[in-house]
Amino acid sequence: MKNRQSIQKEVNELLTQLTLEEKASLCSGKDFWHLQDIERLGIPSVMVTDGPHGLRKQQGNTDHLGLSASVKSTCFPTAVTLASSWDVDLIATVGEYLATEALKEDVSTLLGPGMNIKRHPLCGRNFEYFSEDPYLTGRLATSFVNGVQKHNVGTSVKHYAVNNQETNRMVIDTLVDERTLREIYLPGFEDVVKNAQPWTVMCAYNQVNGEFCSEHNRLLNDILREEWGFEGLVVTDWGAMNNRVEGIKAGLDLEMPGCAGLNDIRIVEAVKDGSLDEKALDRVVERILALIVKSKRAITSHEQFDIDAHHQMARKAAGESMVLLKNDAKALPLSSSETVAVIGQFAKTPRYQGSGSSQVTPTKVYSLCDALNEKLSAEVCFAAGYRESGELDAGLISEAVELARSVDKAIVMVGLPNSYEAEAFDRIHMNLPESHNALIEAVNQVNPNVIVVLSNGSPVTMPWIDKVPAILESYLGGQASGGAICDILYGDVCPSGKLAETFPLTLEDCASNANFPGLPKQVVYKEGLNVGYRHFDSHCVRVLFPFGHGLSYTDFSYHNATVVSQTDEQIVFSVEVTNSGSVAGKEVLQLYIEKLNSQIERSKQELKAFEKVDLQPGESKTVEFTLDRRAFSFFSSASKQWEVEAGEYHIHIGASSRDIRDSVLVTLVSDYIVKPLDASKRQTVMTDQQFEALLGRTIPALQTMTPFTENSTLKDIQSTWIGRKVNQKVVENMAGSFGPNKPSEAVLLMVEKAIQGMPLRSLVLLGGGKLKFEQIDFLVKLLNGHYIRALGMFLKRKK
Repeated sequence: MKNRQSIQKEVNELLTQLTLEEKASLCSGKDFWHLQDIERLGIPSVMVTDGPHGLRKQQGNTDHLGLSASVKSTCFPTAVTLASSWDVDLIATVGEYLATEALKEDVSTLLGPGMNIKRHPLCGRNFEYFSEDPYLTGRLATSFVNGVQKHNVGTSVKHYAVNNQETNRMVIDTLVDERTLREIYLPGFEDVVKNAQPWTVMCAYNQVNGEFCSEHNRLLNDILREEWGFEGLVVTDWGAMNNRVEGIKAGLDLEMPGCAGLNDIRIVEAVKDGSLDEKALDRVVERILALIVKSKRAITSHEQFDIDAHHQMARKAAGESMVLLKNDAKALPLSSSETVAVIGQFAKTPRYQGSGSSQVTPTKVYSLCDALNEKLSAEVCFAAGYRESGELDAGLISEAVELARSVDKAIVMVGLPNSYEAEAFDRIHMNLPESHNALIEAVNQVNPNVIVVLSNGSPVTMPWIDKVPAILESYLGGQASGGAICDILYGDVCPSGKLAETFPLTLEDCASNANFPGLPKQVVYKEGLNVGYRHFDSHCVRVLFPFGHGLSYTDFSYHNATVVSQTDEQIVFSVEVTNSGSVAGKEVLQLYIEKLNSQIERSKQELKAFEKVDLQPGESKTVEFTLDRRAFSFFSSASKQWEVEAGEYHIHIGASSRDIRDSVLVTLVSDYIVKPLDASKRQTVMTDQQFEALLGRTIPALQTMTPFTENSTLKDIQSTWIGRKVNQKVVENMAGSFGPNKPSEAVLLMVEKAIQGMPLRSLVLLGGGKLKFEQIDFLVKLLNGHYIRALGMFLKRKK
């Protein structure tokens, strides 16, 4: 890749030759996936496309929900799965493989990774995100970005910022206090910007404290660029642009997709009438040109990749990431001498990825049945147990029960169908389908040796947990997940995954539950810092499985935890870990910091370092962790900066947040004086008064549905006859994306929810020029009953 100086030189030369109209044209996409080109100056049109866990390069029809066909590419494990590896090197390698596939297809930038915090287990897109913990999220995202960009392919970390639900995601106003924003929702982005410099950052659809992310000067300029030093460009999520001119002022560079030049006109007019400084436009265009210049290799390389080698890498990554949740009486690994039955339709038609913009067309799919047939050199005994869509079928359960009677152990594969979790809508409960739970219960009655394999993108309840000896969480493991599951079941791979999220017992145990998904236009984060294990551990809430949990086929012991050195700026901590079992395995050492006798409101403990260690039987290794002052800091609501509270801290080392093996006491000196605002005690879920004290203003009054505006959603306007007709027309147009094949019920549900959540302005932004802003203005007047004004607009256009 060209060095920074040569890139800037080329950018400067191009910028001086651009007309105002050409500058404006570069600020929006040429179409759904390409940036604008300018032939007379040799500026090419470069391509970006989805790619958190596989390339989704569409051909023919285009859309942002994964409806239209795309080229075949390797489907690697989803983010929820990869995160459970806690393996930064593995994730960087996956990134490198993805970059190779992008280069083959002349793709400049992959739109990933997704790194929003898992505020609540029902977020429909949690499968696409790493963790509930900001530190872990930042470390893993940084590795992914560095892996991809090592090969001169860009990334787009998303969705910046505070986008933690699918319900009303395109218009919702997220209210969050500054400390919670800084400690929970921004650190992951800060880490990846400072340590990987992603080529692009994708802004979220939502508002944060009253301003759309696409025109949020404080988020885009003050924090992202000035404070963190971000050098790349900011791109909208597809259709997220609210006000194009205000977006440029706030540092929003690239609008995607293109809307046939409609916003270009607004930019040119704003420069000419003086409401937009052309220097601000130039800064935006500079960053867009820099991306195009950096992307030239991608559009000329035409590299190839080994399909089989990439498939094997997907299998390895999945095997390193799956989590053994339970293994009583060493039910696993299986012996080749044991007879087994495989039960559950997911074992034959696997759910290996999520639905939505990240959905790829795999090069091949290798199911658990495929893998077992190869492993055992025979056709494995199989019973479907339930329909693929999840409906209860007593006949299928009876067949499964009869099969289970005749074998030593029954492998029952269950999980969440696509209709339960996907982009564009949130889950409505944490349960598996009734048919899946009923299947496990029925099989368990005739065979107590049930091995449950889960295939899901987020936590589920397990009412049968005390009845089965073993549970393997395979998550959504990609196209080779069947082989990876088989590898773990038979001990060819020793499980080493650890949960990157907490599995709660009930939704009511989650502090965010009282305000999820919030109201139609507003969600208030009254739980503050009480997200994930920070809440559960601080308030001693029982959980199904704790953050960081994961079993192995071997045992690990921890020794000699000690502080090697300490200065004012850093502490070096070390611990020795030994594989005290009989097989080779990997352990994830997790370091948590706890402030003793804190005067401020803070979590009991926070993850601040981790390391995955590979050990042979009997082998020991000493692992060192270097902790800077930031690891001990909190963000002061009073001083608006990171502060260290003086006093004693415990450095905990453990195998999960609730399996602490050893602790060391350290004392830190600080001149920070605790302020009343930081020291004020609050309820787990704050009152309005407590939240407003931190927010610094009153909670805004709720927006009414009427009068309708361009930010009214299609669901909002269904209360009117005209609105229902508009919805019907949009659904008909969307149906054209399906082609000749009838979509599944799950896809139809996703499309329905996506349409309902779209603001009216998105009909222009995602319409490719079929509609104009004036037509939306006309529609809004009709919806509000302003028929005379609407008629006036119509007559004016006719002239």
